[in-house]
Amino acid sequence: MNDLRRTLLWSVFAVSLLMLWDGWLRHTGQPSLFAPAPAASVAAAEGASGASAADVPKAAQTDTGVAAAATPAADGASAPAGAAVATGEQLVFTTDVVKATIDTLGASLVRVELLKHQDQDDRSRNMVVLDNSKVHTYLAQSGLVGTASLQLPTHKTPFKLVSNERELAAGDKALVVKLESEPVNGVKLVKTYSFPRGGYAIDVKQEVVNTSAAAVSPQLYVQLQRDGTPPKGPSGPSFLQGPVAYTGMALYNDKGKYQKLDFKHIEEGKLDFEKADDNGWIAMVQHHFASAWLYNQKAQREFYVQKVAHNLYATGMLLPLGEIAPGQSKALDTVLFVGPEEEDKLSALAPGLELVKDYGWTHILAKPLYLLLKFLHGVIGNWGWAIVALVVLLKAAFYWLNASAYRSMAKMKALNPRIQELRERLKDKPQEMQQEMLKIYREEKVNPIGGCLPILIQIPVFIALYSVLSSSVEIRNAPWIGWIHDLSVMDPYYVLPALMTGSTLLQTWLNPTPPDPVQAKMMWIMPLLFSVMFFFFPAGLVLYWLTNNILSIAQQWFINKRLGVQN
Repeated sequence: MNDLRRTLLWSVFAVSLLMLWDGWLRHTGQPSLFAPAPAASVAAAEGASGASAADVPKAAQTDTGVAAAATPAADGASAPAGAAVATGEQLVFTTDVVKATIDTLGASLVRVELLKHQDQDDRSRNMVVLDNSKVHTYLAQSGLVGTASLQLPTHKTPFKLVSNERELAAGDKALVVKLESEPVNGVKLVKTYSFPRGGYAIDVKQEVVNTSAAAVSPQLYVQLQRDGTPPKGPSGPSFLQGPVAYTGMALYNDKGKYQKLDFKHIEEGKLDFEKADDNGWIAMVQHHFASAWLYNQKAQREFYVQKVAHNLYATGMLLPLGEIAPGQSKALDTVLFVGPEEEDKLSALAPGLELVKDYGWTHILAKPLYLLLKFLHGVIGNWGWAIVALVVLLKAAFYWLNASAYRSMAKMKALNPRIQELRERLKDKPQEMQQEMLKIYREEKVNPIGGCLPILIQIPVFIALYSVLSSSVEIRNAPWIGWIHDLSVMDPYYVLPALMTGSTLLQTWLNPTPPDPVQAKMMWIMPLLFSVMFFFFPAGLVLYWLTNNILSIAQQWFINKRLGVQN
């Protein structure tokens, strides 16, 4: 039974780590370890045709869910991802939290610099989300879709600035920026951006003015266009940076709920999502940051994705505007969010938007852990000490359960000399040896596998907390003490992992030693192998496990002492 206990213990470790890795693969949009191999990649014909020039959507969708692109006159959008495609004037606007660049060609938002968030690769710079440079393409666009015979203003139409302010004035709640398109077949599109003070949700009023002699029935499209390259992680060798977070498209509606659409799925023609509903939003997601077009009115809309060029993709919504008579206008109020994935603020903007902060399959545990951690941070004021306090609360909650397990382990350690003598005496009679061992356990009222229960409880919490610490932008660049300047990345000097390894070995020493010499060696080797992983984990996660180990050692030492077991 002691052999069984040890086998079960390390099996739990191995299976839990395997499930952790598989869960993270699925969480980041990669194939599951247990999924069948995907079929050979074949780009959808519609997606390939979309690479020509036109990243303006049609209302009709293909069967694969990839929107075929319509080609407007003089588009010029066929440049590959990473090559700047904008040719208009670049207008820069600044608030207290963002520096935004709008291109007069299409009045598109082509760059957003977050003034309150540092770039983790170069902390002297601010984090840039939207961008249109030689190395990165990530844009927020909008325009009108007419008919085959009636072209209307798109994100390739020249606009002119008709407002004056470039910076948020003291005391103002928002910086209002208004741009007006050149008329196309007698129809103008007027975009009014309202950048709020202290926020990242930009109100975008889209007004269609019909100065022609005939009624028009346009559709408004709002879309996000991005290359498929994940954002650059922290500096250093890539193999030391751990798993990367999901980068890709997402959409939400009541029919399909939250749906992730990976860029590679467009290439493979394997998209499956709800293409129409009377609610919902579209988004681009990356680690800690997201952008999203929101329209919270209950109105019919269509969702689409398309391949624009090599390694350049778009996702968007089509919103019918109805008929607009000559001399009349119609406006539609949308919201463009570009900023950090702060859960409470996202949930207030639109139903389900907080899901872009994706905990994956750990959500049922990760969500309450995040809320508790956030509460503790509000009380303490430091995320590192909040993690320590979280461990203390969890250990207190499971104190009696752990105490029972540690008592069982202490009794097992006290019985080790008798078990060892029994194994030596009956080593040629394994059946009789097992019967005698069971008899000793019954007499001493010891459960040989009782010490496994804490492990079974800790591993799910550990995995869920991994998701919380990896996904929470609040912990990004959050310092703890001394050399720990960012709890969301590895300890730069490996001090915490080294301490955690030492604490794991001390905990192993306090546990009963298996009588089998091979298992006794494995008992020391496995914690070392397990600890190696922590050298590549975020410092906050290592801090959690180190604190947990220290408290467990203290509790086990105290129980051993009370029972008179030699440590």
